[in-house]
Amino acid sequence: MAHEFPVRVYYEDTDMGGVVYYANYLRFIERARSEWVRSLGIDQNAMRENGIVWVVRRVEADYIGAARFEDDLVISTEMTKVTTARLEMEQKVRRGDKVIFRARVLAACMNAQGRPVRLPAEIRALM
Repeated sequence: MAHEFPVRVYYEDTDMGGVVYYANYLRFIERARSEWVRSLGIDQNAMRENGIVWVVRRVEADYIGAARFEDDLVISTEMTKVTTARLEMEQKVRRGDKVIFRARVLAACMNAQGRPVRLPAEIRALM
């Protein structure tokens, strides 16, 4: 089941032509992932206090269309694979029914020393 997160495009998100600057799609999908994790009841501050943080290891991005100033967008996040230390998800940015951006994101759990660690079983079960 996909989590959906609405975003409105503000002037600050656009380039001089009023089109969303390409890197801002990564900001949009990051925000949507954070809201998805929060909606599952996962406390990322508590995880960090216990020495576990999420890091994005890889993003494959496809820019399909353009969003513009004042567009209303919806970002969907759907888990495609969960392992003991990694999450794979697909994220789509839609304007209405049209997908304008798609990304495959690989996230991993790391400790404070930057080494991979296992995702706690109770969190893995939520995903």
